[in-house]
Amino acid sequence: MTATLVTATAWLAVLAVTGSAVLFGQGARFPNRRPRTARRTRNRRIGTALSITGPIAVVLVAVVIAAMTAAWLVVAVIAFAAVGVVSVAGLVLAPH
Repeated sequence: MTATLVTATAWLAVLAVTGSAVLFGQGARFPNRRPRTARRTRNRRIGTALSITGPIAVVLVAVVIAAMTAAWLVVAVIAFAAVGVVSVAGLVLAPH
C-alpha cells in the first residue's frame, strides 16, 4: 500500500468515527426530571453541546493542523483518538 492510500484510509476512518459520534451525541438529551442543582444543569448543557459539536470541531482543528504541518497521517491518528475522547467526555457530562 502506498502512503497516500494509507493516509486517505486513515482520514476516512476519522470521518466515519466523527459521523457516528455526532449521531450518538444527538441522542444525548435532557431527562424529564429537573436536576437538583444548577451545576448539574450546566454540566448537562455542556455535555449535550460537546457531544454534538465537539467531534466536528476536533476534525476541523485536525485538518487545519495537518495542513499547517503536512503530517497528515499522524494528525489523522490523533484526531481519531480525540474524537473518541470528546464523545466520552460529552457522555460523562450528559449521561441521558
